[in-house]
Amino acid sequence: MSQEFNNSGAQTPVDASILEKDKEQPEHLAALPEKSFKDYIVISIFCFFVAFGGFVFGFDTGTISGFVNMSDFVQRFGQLNAAGNYYLSNVRVGLMISIFNVGCAVGGIFLCKVGDMYGRRVGLMFSMVIYVVGIIIQISSQRAWYQFFIGRLIAGLAVGTVSVISPLFISEVAPKQVRGTLVVCFQLCITLGIFLGYCTTYGTKRYTDSRQWRIPLGLCFAWAIILVVGMLSMPESPRYLVEKNKIDEARKSIARSNKVSEDDPAVNTEVQLIQAGIDREALAGNASWKELITGKPKIFRRVIMGIMLQSLQQLTGDNYFFYYGTTIFQAVGLRDSFQTSIILGIVNFASTFAGIWAIEKLGRRLCLLTGSAAMFVCFIIYSLIGSQHLYKNGYSNEPGNTYEASGKAMIFITCLYIFFFASTWAGGVYCIISESYPLRIRSKAMSVATAANWMWGFLISFFTPFITSAIHFYYGFVFTGCLLFSFFYVYFFVSETKGLSLEEVDVLYASGVAPWKSDKWVPPSVDEMAHTYAFQENKPEGEHV
Repeated sequence: MSQEFNNSGAQTPVDASILEKDKEQPEHLAALPEKSFKDYIVISIFCFFVAFGGFVFGFDTGTISGFVNMSDFVQRFGQLNAAGNYYLSNVRVGLMISIFNVGCAVGGIFLCKVGDMYGRRVGLMFSMVIYVVGIIIQISSQRAWYQFFIGRLIAGLAVGTVSVISPLFISEVAPKQVRGTLVVCFQLCITLGIFLGYCTTYGTKRYTDSRQWRIPLGLCFAWAIILVVGMLSMPESPRYLVEKNKIDEARKSIARSNKVSEDDPAVNTEVQLIQAGIDREALAGNASWKELITGKPKIFRRVIMGIMLQSLQQLTGDNYFFYYGTTIFQAVGLRDSFQTSIILGIVNFASTFAGIWAIEKLGRRLCLLTGSAAMFVCFIIYSLIGSQHLYKNGYSNEPGNTYEASGKAMIFITCLYIFFFASTWAGGVYCIISESYPLRIRSKAMSVATAANWMWGFLISFFTPFITSAIHFYYGFVFTGCLLFSFFYVYFFVSETKGLSLEEVDVLYASGVAPWKSDKWVPPSVDEMAHTYAFQENKPEGEHV
């Protein structure tokens, strides 16, 4: 009989067959060899199709900001003022933009369950069906702004589902040597979608009818088709397949992902490691929502960490810059908001490539710490210049009322800030969240964390117009304080998961290693992970059970 640990931490006897996989297995199990990145090109292409779900989200972000400035859109869905001109009120703009975030939060929590029930591939394809329904409702809108509003809510349900399943899927199928890089590709696709969304609306603004906004919406059908076609050839998550007792299919998935033969002994080892982890998790019982609080090892702490990181990603102020960037660009005479958006989009997209390099080179913790410190400095400079030395005679965007040198300095600081955000926190948070939870509660924990991101996105996008009209650039000091807090939170509460398998991350938390020492932690051997390792809370640091 082996010894395992129940939720109270007490030892209970367990049939040894639960953990013993194959008595004829060699004493030292074969491990998958580390390869160069070129050997992972095939799985990288597969993962990019999964990450393309981020493009769907990004394209929406990039187009809706243009829609609310288009003449036909404003005339159809706006209101008449006393002078007989059409306009969109702050409330109506805030609702049409921010309701998307509400839909994302709901979809991320509830609809991502499809990925657990029927597989990650089916979950993503199902989300695209919902997305197409939302686009149809939006594109068929004539005069009723609330129809467009409802369409964005439904499309948000789909994008929220994608935002949970895509990083989760990539983290489960990608080899650990390139897992961080491939997860950050999800953020790369978001920034690419934002940039191409800006370019599309810049190209269609010359029309005077509904083609201004219906053409960009129509392109969304193509993005949905591309994602569905990509899923038809994508190998399913081996962890999902093992959990569903589809062992042969799991072997095929692992072999394709790591570019080895299905008969390779290392493939059997990987299946055995995954099965051992699932068996250990099964001892804790069914994965209910309650387990997000009571589960071990340290599940509640990890859930809180996910919520905090996703919330802080919004509170770094990125969306504030994209919303308010037009104003500071106007200070130096760049009046075309569409051109402004393209400039910010280029910086955002190009900077994400630095994040793809940094996430594996520097590690998760150092990426976030560096980003917090750099963005903190940028926001202090930005806020001080904007509040103290931008306008000559009070807050007004009238020509000649701003100091051109100050405006140029703020443009530079804005672009510098976006560089640091896109190369650190933008993809780093998705990476950490995707690899910090055990299989049985991974989708639930990720959906709760991601919902926090969406809800803060809703609050910021809805209230920013009102706040900036009241306190102007002093608003930046709010985000400065959040960035200072984020630095200390990451240092004291976020553990390093670079180079660890998803099963080893569980062992890391069970070992009780302090987050600021986690980058020096060495995981157990393959043999221990496959046969003898069990979870126990409160063991001395570095000691295995």
